[in-house]
Amino acid sequence: MAVRSCWILAGTGTRCRIHRSRVSQTILEVKMLDQLYTGCSSTLNETNPWWRLDLRDVYRVSEVVITNRKECCAERINGAEIRIGNSLENNGTNNPICAVIPDIPAGESNNYSCYRLEGRYVIIHIPGDWKILTLCEVEVYGYLAENLAVAGTAIQSSTSADWFAEKAIDRGLQQLYTGCSSTIPENNPWWRLDLHHIYRVSKVVITNRKDCCAERINGAEIRIGNSLENNGTNNPICAVIPAIPAGESYSYSCDGMEGRYVNLIIPGDMKTLTLCEVKIYGEGPFLKRSFIKLMFHSSKDLTDSTMRESILKQLGSALADRGFTDLTLTWSQTPKQEVMQNVKAGKSECVLTSIQ
Repeated sequence: MAVRSCWILAGTGTRCRIHRSRVSQTILEVKMLDQLYTGCSSTLNETNPWWRLDLRDVYRVSEVVITNRKECCAERINGAEIRIGNSLENNGTNNPICAVIPDIPAGESNNYSCYRLEGRYVIIHIPGDWKILTLCEVEVYGYLAENLAVAGTAIQSSTSADWFAEKAIDRGLQQLYTGCSSTIPENNPWWRLDLHHIYRVSKVVITNRKDCCAERINGAEIRIGNSLENNGTNNPICAVIPAIPAGESYSYSCDGMEGRYVNLIIPGDMKTLTLCEVKIYGEGPFLKRSFIKLMFHSSKDLTDSTMRESILKQLGSALADRGFTDLTLTWSQTPKQEVMQNVKAGKSECVLTSIQ
């Protein structure tokens, strides 16, 4: 019998069902409804056999349940690895391991905790020569990981024809050669996503163009931060992309880097930046609170609330000119009026203890 897989979210494939439990956990179930000796999947006798499930989106997988064959050959499952991730390299068998199956008694089901490993693909793989992988039921439990990119706003340094920046955050709804963003050939092309709030970014997933020109992505830098200086390309680097095969998606760990902006830039002359999908995963949003101390030289009475509000507006405008927007400025306390007085100049020097 051929290896079976399912397109869970599309609702097509081999007898797939989606359930929602009472605790709002999504259950992704690939269930063979026949008997445990006629309704199983099986590979041929081969080297490193594998079975792969495409969940069609990135999930945080909490648990995988495997049911073994009943009537014979229960030992075939021994040593199988459960792997979860976003890579299709080596048929997905290079993804992180959730668990290794030592054995499962004939006809029984064993549970394996994956501790919320994230991934689009679930792979079951037996390393070794002349192995047979037989599966009678696979259940995958977890939560849909939130792709922060879909709520963001994308722009890029230039646009080639109708390859608009926002096509890179359409959740892959278009083809990998018509639904991509692309700049024109130029120096240091960039693409930027505004998340609208500050997040701790754990991972960025990039999908490359499928039909041609896969090498265009080589050397692209992923940068994350809060600055718009130099169009955001001065923010700290999360990763440098050496290469992504045509049509494939690669994940890059950013280890909780904080920022509102996610930039991709290819340094160099006459480069073209093409992106077919960008997904961002992380935690947040986070409200950053900072206190600063300022000293004003003014004849105005800063104990006057109207005057204090005027100062905050001027400060907010100056920060906005430097790319810092969506800020809330407040006085943490009333400035002290009697700090210093210059009698000759007729001015009072008031210290702004802190702005929140």
